[in-house]
Amino acid sequence: MAKYLMLKHYRMPEQYMDYTPMDQWSPDEVDAHVGYMNAFADRLKDSGEFVDSQALSPEGAFVRSGGPGKPPVTDGPFPETKDLIAGWMVIDVENYDRALELAGELSAAPGKGGEPINEWLELRPFLDHAPSVDE
Repeated sequence: MAKYLMLKHYRMPEQYMDYTPMDQWSPDEVDAHVGYMNAFADRLKDSGEFVDSQALSPEGAFVRSGGPGKPPVTDGPFPETKDLIAGWMVIDVENYDRALELAGELSAAPGKGGEPINEWLELRPFLDHAPSVDE
């Protein structure tokens, strides 16, 4: 079994986002999307492939060490895209092909008008061990 992180984004560069952003959906459309996400997670819980998931607020900050004192904070190093993580799901699956299959299914969650949004999801495997300089 291998763990994978699936990242959902609020907004992406225009060439990758061919759906209406959620802040322009009706309350019923948002409910349908969330319902799809919850049913998807429930099915993975039943199959033993679900680890955890969380939706995230669009508000946030980028923080880094600036040395002694208060760290600098910004709304992001890439203001032209405002790409923020909307949420994440961790899955524990048999292999990479299964992770791809599930990411593709999650990508088809309904959006405006009930149509699948077919959003790009970022799929990242967990490191199974810490890299070392000897490798």
